[in-house]
Amino acid sequence: MTLPNRDAAVIWHPFTQMHTAPLPIPISRGEGSLLFDVNGRSYLDMISSWWVNLHGHAHPYIAERVSQQLRILEHVIFAGFTHEPAVELAERLLPILPANQRRVFYSDNGSTAVEVALKMAFQYWHNIGQPRRRVIALEGAYHGDTFGAMSVGGRSAFSAPFAPFLFDVDYLPVPVPGQESTVLALAETLFADDVAAFIVEPLVQGAGGMVMYAPEILNTLMEMARKQGALLIADEVMTGFGRTGKLFASHYLTIQPDLMCLSKGLTGGTMALGVTTCTETVYDAFLSDSAYKTLFHGHSFTANPLACAASLASLDLLLSAETQASIQRIAARHELFADTLKKCQAVENVRQLGTILAFDLKVAGESSSYFSSIRDLAYNYLLDRGVLMRPLGNVLYFLPPYCTTDEQLEEAYETVLGLVHKLTLPLLSSYIAE
Repeated sequence: MTLPNRDAAVIWHPFTQMHTAPLPIPISRGEGSLLFDVNGRSYLDMISSWWVNLHGHAHPYIAERVSQQLRILEHVIFAGFTHEPAVELAERLLPILPANQRRVFYSDNGSTAVEVALKMAFQYWHNIGQPRRRVIALEGAYHGDTFGAMSVGGRSAFSAPFAPFLFDVDYLPVPVPGQESTVLALAETLFADDVAAFIVEPLVQGAGGMVMYAPEILNTLMEMARKQGALLIADEVMTGFGRTGKLFASHYLTIQPDLMCLSKGLTGGTMALGVTTCTETVYDAFLSDSAYKTLFHGHSFTANPLACAASLASLDLLLSAETQASIQRIAARHELFADTLKKCQAVENVRQLGTILAFDLKVAGESSSYFSSIRDLAYNYLLDRGVLMRPLGNVLYFLPPYCTTDEQLEEAYETVLGLVHKLTLPLLSSYIAE
């Protein structure tokens, strides 16, 4: 029995309708920006395998650091104990974050990093004797799939079965260009002294469709929230570690968050690890002679030494001059290709920030929802030609590893242009018929 058939007999895959999905592609190994299946066919990974892979697959430096750690200490309970990789990672993370971040709390993925931030925010107000219960978020947001993270995400088909169990949130429209005044007017009515937290994916909403907006409007919204005392939460699970051209999207802002959520690229895509950081003010609210003010939250694999070792290796690579130059090189190549895309009939709303390039595919009569048939057409067209991209409905995007070469980018760009041409043909036929 083949590996895909064995998989089909025992596995339930994420975000997959198992009744209609084709058999999964069996991947045997990875190298740099390439994945190889069991038959030796290669795929250009232009989405960093769900945005986690910073430096390429099976990076030898990260592998060696994890291997070394595995021979020393694989795991230890993190309540009452500590270890060198966890302390060193916190010591190295804090100086590259916004200057007000002072403490690191470890968890194990992006959703739990958000859960921790929300619990910190709610309990902060409880601990200081001024309970606040309202949260403000942006429409169309995605913060994860656990219940707290779903609650502050945009309501959609993904969360519909769980709607009765989610806590209420007030939403602002995403302040995309042209909508700023509308958003500010609504914000004036929503931000008040009972708001516990304002949570955002700064500058880029990832799973919501790579929606981008300007730092100036986010600064204004964050300033409005802070004037009412609300805690500011920056979910940088996707935008962190260089994706936007700066180390963190928050570095584009003058107003800095009180709490930050990190994961995905934290370990360079090697293994699961989550981080929630906070200011000294937030941390101090939990210090007390009373045990009841403790943050009662933890995970079995909190601060796993192997994951921390991978993160330290990833940071070495990320902060190197070579990687920083690659980030700017990819951003520059994206900017040039964006100009080409803007001239294409089947493309609209081209947008780019750092190494993220996104655009909407348009076909007459097709919807722009996540369930649009354009999604499957585009995904299969690209995959058949050896390029792995995972459209968000009709939104196609590039988010490649930083090791991706110019030649690999050109290959992906050309393949995408072939797709765009294919989508243009029906439009041209309709135009001629008219």
